[in-house]
Amino acid sequence: MDDITAVILAAGAGTRMKSNLPKVLHQLCGKSMVEHVIDVSMEVHVKKTVVVIGHGADLLENALSHRNVHFACQREQLGTGHAVMQAKAEIPDEGYVLLLYGDTPLIKSGTIQQLIDHHIEGSYKATVLTANFEDPSGYGRIVRDDVGNVKGIVEHKDANDLERAIHEINSGIYCYDAKFLKEALGCIKNDNSQGEYYITDAIGILRNAGHTVGALKIRDNTEIMGINSKVQLAEAQEIMQKRLLENLMNNGVTIIHPQNTYVDKEVEIGRDTVLYPGVILRGSTKIGEDCIIGHNSRIEDSVIGNSVEIQSSTIIKSSIEEGSHVGPYAYLRPNSRLGKNVKIGDFVEVKDSTIGDNSKASHLAYIGNAEVGENVNIGCGVVFVNYDGKNKHKTIVEDNAFVGSNVNLVAPVTVKKYGYIATGSTITTEVPEGALSVARARQKNILGWVDKKKLLKKE
Repeated sequence: MDDITAVILAAGAGTRMKSNLPKVLHQLCGKSMVEHVIDVSMEVHVKKTVVVIGHGADLLENALSHRNVHFACQREQLGTGHAVMQAKAEIPDEGYVLLLYGDTPLIKSGTIQQLIDHHIEGSYKATVLTANFEDPSGYGRIVRDDVGNVKGIVEHKDANDLERAIHEINSGIYCYDAKFLKEALGCIKNDNSQGEYYITDAIGILRNAGHTVGALKIRDNTEIMGINSKVQLAEAQEIMQKRLLENLMNNGVTIIHPQNTYVDKEVEIGRDTVLYPGVILRGSTKIGEDCIIGHNSRIEDSVIGNSVEIQSSTIIKSSIEEGSHVGPYAYLRPNSRLGKNVKIGDFVEVKDSTIGDNSKASHLAYIGNAEVGENVNIGCGVVFVNYDGKNKHKTIVEDNAFVGSNVNLVAPVTVKKYGYIATGSTITTEVPEGALSVARARQKNILGWVDKKKLLKKE
């Protein structure tokens, strides 16, 4: 494809958001608004993306430092035309320019690709993305000539009765020939009541110079929805969630109650996996096929293999291999790694630990900073005592070991293969291979103690 530069306007303060955070950094389905727009530019294979920043410039640069974008700074907020002028040095003399907005995250890459294709095929010097609104009040109207090309864009306040009757409005998204955009930028004036430079004036400048300006009418008006308040952010979130969930269902995922299910944009789920109500899937979570994600489970930045069942549990930055079962009410903290066919039951917490294939901790246990082998049983009430008040220490439990209920494993310590630990023991030294370790006081019965203390209640 011909060289395309995307210019994304993201300099506004967003005062109606009532926030210290720049407007375009507010999150929508796990990504900032502006990152959704950057994603769109990347999906249509632009050669360069330029983000025009202003309010909160340092915050934006830091937030987008991992993205392959260039920055231009609009130090004074003097209109959309002025914002594009700040990016002029980043725009080549040849090729095409996409003009996008950082607060319009619902725009789809397919729509932008259609805009580019329409622009190139029509040999236009500029092409504007338009929409039909039932109530176009407040929007600039698209005035077309007899052959359907754009004659001009008339702002609502300047429109006459005939022009106000037009329902086709300007979305503010454009595709330009780079050469002619740069020429038009040099001609935009600020002789208006606001003293600002408007990018819409570029259309009239090109038209007056004898160039043709095209228009592409969008089918889904929600794509051009701008976000200026927390209310609109919530509305946009609902729209994007519906898109994401429908895409998952169309690809074979069963979602019992979509209105009560939340997924971030980067989440991937295999076919025949079932999501029950209350599920929250965040970040870059990847879930395999034939899984069951039960009610009120929260999974964040984790990798889940095929045929895994998770019931009412929280899993953060961890991995679970095929056939394992987690929950209900388990908590996998960061860097927990479960092998195949592992069982982590109710009220078990795992942190920074590896648990091998076919091992199980069925209930009420804490496993921290541990390396647990295969076919290991962790009994009820077991605590991996990993913290000495200053440092964390590691516990190693080798294959086929058996740890009885209410055992304390005081790290650093190792339980060798086939090591057995009796219930109630506190283990501070190595358990040898094939040995039974008993580390508890011998039971002592004091006969007649109740009578001696006169504690026997008369019936």
